[in-house]
This record gives sequence, C-alpha cells and structure tokens, in this order.
Amino acid sequence: MAYLEHVLQRTRAFVDSKPKSERKAYGQFFTMGTSAQFMSSLFNIDQNKHSLSILDAGAGTGILTAALVDYLVACGFKGKINVTCYENDSNVLPVLRSNLEDISAHVPNFSFRVIADNFITSQPFGGFFQQDASYDLVIGNPPYKKISADSPEAIHMKEVCYGAPNLYFLFMAMSVQQLKDDGQLVYIIPRSWTSGAYFECFRKWLFARTVIEHIHLFGSRDKVFNGESVLQETMIIKIRKTRQKPKDIKMTFSETSDFTNVSAIAVPYDTVVAKNSYVYLVTNQKEIECLNSLKSLHSTLVTDGWKMKTGLVVDFRTREALRNDACAPNTYPLLYSQHIRDGKIVWPVGKDNEYICTNRKAFLQENTNYVLVKRFTAKEERRRLQCGIYLKREHPEYKFISTQNKVNYILCKEEDEALGVYCLLNSSIYDLYYRILNGSTQVNSTEINNMPVPDKHTIVEMGKRLKGKELSTEMCDKIISAWIN
Repeated sequence: MAYLEHVLQRTRAFVDSKPKSERKAYGQFFTMGTSAQFMSSLFNIDQNKHSLSILDAGAGTGILTAALVDYLVACGFKGKINVTCYENDSNVLPVLRSNLEDISAHVPNFSFRVIADNFITSQPFGGFFQQDASYDLVIGNPPYKKISADSPEAIHMKEVCYGAPNLYFLFMAMSVQQLKDDGQLVYIIPRSWTSGAYFECFRKWLFARTVIEHIHLFGSRDKVFNGESVLQETMIIKIRKTRQKPKDIKMTFSETSDFTNVSAIAVPYDTVVAKNSYVYLVTNQKEIECLNSLKSLHSTLVTDGWKMKTGLVVDFRTREALRNDACAPNTYPLLYSQHIRDGKIVWPVGKDNEYICTNRKAFLQENTNYVLVKRFTAKEERRRLQCGIYLKREHPEYKFISTQNKVNYILCKEEDEALGVYCLLNSSIYDLYYRILNGSTQVNSTEINNMPVPDKHTIVEMGKRLKGKELSTEMCDKIISAWIN
C-alpha cells in the first residue's frame, strides 16, 4: 500500500479548501510527492537496526513522513519506526493526525507522536554536544519565512544568527542538534545559505558538526512546488552528523521536480565546502575546473584596495532631489544600471531623473574612476556580472557624481586600475565563478569582495593590456589567460 498517495489526496483536498492568500501566510509550501520520494531515497538504511527514530519538523500534512515510510517498507526494513512530527498550525493538525493514524493502522511496527508546539522555542539550543539527541533520521521542508532579529526564535538561537534570520536555517540547525551521532538529515531548502556574510555563523556552526553527502539542484525555480509561484532557488541536501569527511560529495541535477533525466557528478569535498565556509554548487566538470583555477589566488578586491559598495541613492525616496537636466546649481550625474552599455558608462542618455540636485554628502561621491556592476539581472541573461567603466576625464566639469542603489560600484584611483578590475569581472571565468557561488539574480557586494583574485600589480597589468582595445568578454578572457588558465 502506497501511503504517500493517500496523504497527497488529503493534502490536495485541504489546499483546495483554502484561498491562496491564506496558504502563503503559513510561511511554507507543501512538498510535491516526487520530491518527497526523492528525498526519502537519499537515506542509507541499516537493515540490522531494531528501530529507527525519525523527526519530521514542520510536518504539514505528513507528506514527507508518508514518503519515508513507503521507502522503509519498500526497503524491507523490519524494525520499529518511531516518528515525531512537529506542527503548530491548528488548521493542518487534524489532517496530519488523520494521515498518521491511517499509516499506523496498516504498518504494525509504526508509531507516532505529534507535538503541536513551536519547534524552535520549545526545546533548548546551544553548546557543542547535545546529550539528549534522539533521532536517527530527520526529514524536512521547513518554513521559508524571514523573521526579525528580536523575534523569540532568533533570540533563542542567537548562536547561529546574524541580523534578521530566516526560519528555514533555524529549523535546520535545531534538527542537526537533535540528530544522534552518525544520524542523517535530508532537507529541501533555498540555496541562499551557501554564501555571504548573512549565513556565515550558521555555516561555521554546521560544518563543525556535520558533513555534506549529497546535494540536488533544480534547473527551474517555479516547478519545485506544484501549482505555486515559488521564486526561491531551491536545493535538496543530505548531511550526516559526523566529522569524517567523505572523499566526494554527490551532486545531482534535474530540470524540474519530476526527477526525469537526473545527471550526477562526484565532486571533491573540499571543492564544494571551501575553507572560506562557502558552499560551491557545481554541476559539471567545467565548473570544477573554474574553481580549481582560482583556488590558488589568495588576494581579494578588498586586500588589493578596491571594495565594492552599493549605490547611494534610493530614487523613490529622494524624488525631491531628482532632476531631468542640469539647470540648477549643485546638480550632478546620477548613474543607473541603464547607463551601463557595452562595457562603458554612457551618460546622459535622456532618461528621466539622471541628475541629482543636492548638497547631502550621503548622496554624493568623488568624481573619479569607477567600475559599475548591475545589482540585478534576469535569470535568462547570458551574463550575471554586467559591468561598465566610468572615467573621470569624460566628465571633468563635475566635482561629484552619484549612483542609484541598483548598481554596485568599485572606486579606482587610476584608469589602469579600473580597466584591470573590469577585465576580471567581465571575463568568462569570473562570471562562471559567481554563478556557482550565488544562484540568485542579485549581485552581492560581500561575495564579490571575497572572491579570490590576482594581486594588485597583476590586475593593473591586465588593465594596461586592455587599454585601447575593445571591452568584450573575449578580449578580457584573452588577457586573463596569461595569468589564469
């Protein structure tokens, strides 16, 4: 008997009875059956164990539990199956209990308990060792919901928090703490935790206690949760609570969550989980070669004296200072992403509000040489890093300029510096590196600032070689190849 299909039928009936606006308020989306089956298949089951203790945190209607029970039955597991489900949504609880009771009626070695409490705040967190860790397996689709830094959950788990956290990684950390030694966890989560300063505390905490064994990536963002428009970049991850690193991490990839035509590659562990605690989500040999080419570089833009920052002006908040022309004193160029054209900053272009009239220092920056990078690009665009060079000599009449906050900028005193930094960011290898590092369409300045780059002298030399030549990716690739293969 396939218990998962019965649970899915009840779930669909429940979902159909609720308006979409109400479902969104739950902070989670129910897992598709195919995803639940794939997640369950990632567990390695010891057939000699007399019992398995299982945690489903944020259980919803019990889809993941049902899929895992189906998997255990199909594997021929004869021991006891003891499941704990956390769910505190009173609308969902009756459906969850009914589903678990049905499974219990047909699987004699199955027992369950439902805890209708807050999974985060109802149990202790902290310290390296957890004396009462009680689960062999954890499976979960946690709520994806940002909470404030002073929320009870964030305060309770301050050891892994930085700023305003998201519930999904708090669920993951609490689940890891509840795992027995050598226990396994499989979660479906956004991939945002894999890089950046925001999740650094969590990553370091996680890798002090666990290792990654398997990561599955999806090609399509909107086909992981059936019938919903979920714009998160989503992944399935399997980790084990041990410090014995495997040689490789298995990386698998499918276009959608029907898991047809799954491709797989074994990637060296230290290539995926780097010393900087970032997680590099590689899917092919070309991406492995990209990371290997850059890992010997020990400088960053910050150590070389160039720090990427975010543009100064939020235009809709400063409408009173925006102008369409320079008819008033103290009026300066305001640079937008639309001014980045073919590697250069072309200004003015006749768009609205491309001047700012102000004396506020917070809105103005020195008129010198810059590399500007679009903060936002469309997923289908060929390049993630789209850059342009602004040269002071092209607009010497201005003491200051300004930048809109949908661009990032890097200040470079000399033109050769700007050309060199542009050569790096406009190259194929750094665009690929950033795509591996960050699956979103937003260019994060913290991640750019921490990329491994050549030393300053080498970058300036690249700029000298680019001077007077076309600013194409092909030319940048040709120049960089003298130092990076």
